[in-house]
Amino acid sequence: MKVMVIIKATKNSEAGVMPNEQMLREMGQFNEELVKAGVMLAGEGLHPSAKGRRIHLAGGKRTVVDGPFTEAKELIAGFWIWQVRSMDEATEWVRRCPDPMPGEESTIELRQIFDAADFGAEFTPELRAQEERLAAEIARRKA
Repeated sequence: MKVMVIIKATKNSEAGVMPNEQMLREMGQFNEELVKAGVMLAGEGLHPSAKGRRIHLAGGKRTVVDGPFTEAKELIAGFWIWQVRSMDEATEWVRRCPDPMPGEESTIELRQIFDAADFGAEFTPELRAQEERLAAEIARRKA
């Protein structure tokens, strides 16, 4: 199963406070463990919401709202995509993770990513073929 590991934003991350060298080293070591174990597929930090936008869709209209956004605890500061056997395994990896927001209360959220099988019969052979074609194109562009 694939999971998205969501590092929630804090006041400091929203203020653009960058991690110090020690944090970068600790996170780098943790990421190495994840890669060696075949768990980490991707991971990135995000700029503060002040540099972001939200697009609200309603009734066929799209409204663009520039950041910053309030309620830092509802925002995302970074993420990983992991391949694990279970949510329990993902939880155990998070328990070993360095605190990404030292000195502040922080939250890491785990969310399972949908797999093609989760969509049932609605995910027709044609849609599956399209999905496979797009995945192959993405892989080709990365190479």
